[in-house]
Amino acid sequence: MDRIFDNTANAFSLKSDSELERAYFLFKLIANEPLVRIGTAVTNFAIKAHLPVEGLIRATVFDHFCGGTTEEDCMPVVDRMFEKGVCSVLDYSVEGKEEDAQFDAAMEKTLKTLDFVKEKDAIPFAVFKPTGYGRFELYQKIGEGVELNAEEQDEWNRVVERFDRTCKKAYDLDVALLIDGEESWMQDAADKLVADMMRKYNKEKAIVYNTLQMYRWDRLDYLKQLHIDAKVQGFHIGMKLVRGAYMEKENDRAEEKGYRSPICPSKQATDDNFNEAVTYMLANLDVMSIFAGTHNEESSYQIMQQMKEKGIPNNDNRIWFGQLYGMSDHISFNLAHEGYNVAKYLPFGPVRDVMPYLIRRAEENTSVAGQTSRELNLLKEEKKRRKL
Repeated sequence: MDRIFDNTANAFSLKSDSELERAYFLFKLIANEPLVRIGTAVTNFAIKAHLPVEGLIRATVFDHFCGGTTEEDCMPVVDRMFEKGVCSVLDYSVEGKEEDAQFDAAMEKTLKTLDFVKEKDAIPFAVFKPTGYGRFELYQKIGEGVELNAEEQDEWNRVVERFDRTCKKAYDLDVALLIDGEESWMQDAADKLVADMMRKYNKEKAIVYNTLQMYRWDRLDYLKQLHIDAKVQGFHIGMKLVRGAYMEKENDRAEEKGYRSPICPSKQATDDNFNEAVTYMLANLDVMSIFAGTHNEESSYQIMQQMKEKGIPNNDNRIWFGQLYGMSDHISFNLAHEGYNVAKYLPFGPVRDVMPYLIRRAEENTSVAGQTSRELNLLKEEKKRRKL
């Protein structure tokens, strides 16, 4: 398999010299863990104190990791990437809401995005987070089998209705819909609800996609059981496979409450779990569609190799690669250059509301060994290439 990810000319073809410098500066900052902690605390304080920092945030970290504040604001980025064969997934990245009116607003935003997506080949998926549609504690109670009171049951019925309205609209418009994964102690309720949506709307092909976080050691077994159900009940499975984004929180909670951590014991075990799930899904494409959300080069090469061995065309619509905007351009743009289906998650929303997402990105990059240094080395190589 050709090692295509070292091609920095393809990777950064959309970046101007000044954007390249900004990316280099940001990843240098992110590589410094104490600086990230201080910067996070200061930024949170500034936002809560309503200090005029939005312009600075917008010009630096926001514009690097986000597409804009609205769908329309994102379109120049969407169109530029699509010229290079890279699609976008518009992700309304507002988190931590608690009230019905806010959940309804998030649903309306997703419904509007679905209409928007239908008109754009450059945007093949819509997406939402389960906790954008209902309270975290409510999912947790249901997952733990706690009996709901009448008020809570009504509240849950509204969550189900939001899911159903969104999935039905995706089905009616024939637009694929990704539903993100979250913390394990609320995920059981979300999994059950998404599986119900698959049974209802994935009769002919995958429209509704759940998310499997493969740093959890139980996820492959979950996928295999769902496959048994799908064969018996006659529906297709759509899955976004990722490694996961809440590892420290998961381990800390397990230790605090005295239960076995749901997280794989090592990075290698997580990688193996992810790759096994990919292999399993590629062997069952008759009823499965995969969105491989990965910033890992070796996993990407493995998918490419297996596709080649199985004679699967690079552009088979049941297989997509996905990365986050502002990261791993060397994977996204080089895969697209070879004709694979690639989509960047493109977060958008008001600057203040998107800050929790941006802070998580910074912390994630700091904690993933090798990720930031790889980004920095590639940016350095491209700067050197352009000088020559």
